[in-house]
Amino acid sequence: MTDADIAGGLAGKLAGKAKETAGAVLGDEELAREGRLQSAQVDAERGAAEQAAEASQREAEAELEADKAGNEVERRRLEAELGEKRREEAIESDRERAEREADAQARRAAAGADAQRQAGEQAAAATELRAEAERVADAQDAAQLHREAAAAEARADAIDPEAGR
Repeated sequence: MTDADIAGGLAGKLAGKAKETAGAVLGDEELAREGRLQSAQVDAERGAAEQAAEASQREAEAELEADKAGNEVERRRLEAELGEKRREEAIESDRERAEREADAQARRAAAGADAQRQAGEQAAAATELRAEAERVADAQDAAQLHREAAAAEARADAIDPEAGR
């Protein structure tokens, strides 16, 4: 195992403390200094690793927040799309209902016109029947008057046969 292999982590920290203690006990300032440096390096590496982990955590949290924001934007877009679709369906439904109502009104108007036409035709037929009845009655009256006139003339000729010539 080399110094590079044990420089980091718990083993590096223990090795640094051991070197520092051995250097202090032996009076070897260089060895004690090397042990302190190794311990400081392990602490620095641990701090850097913690900072890297924190940075990675913050980055993951930022990505999560970005995903949440993106999801919220997509949710709102879908809600707007759904709202637009519902409005279009309502407009189409209203248009179809208006068409049905217009068709029904046109049929009612046509039926009313037909009823008026039929009523007019019936009234005209009744008027024609009354006129025909009056004509027949007038013809009967005229025939009756003609008969009466012929009878009166026949009586007058019977009374004075020469007067009618």
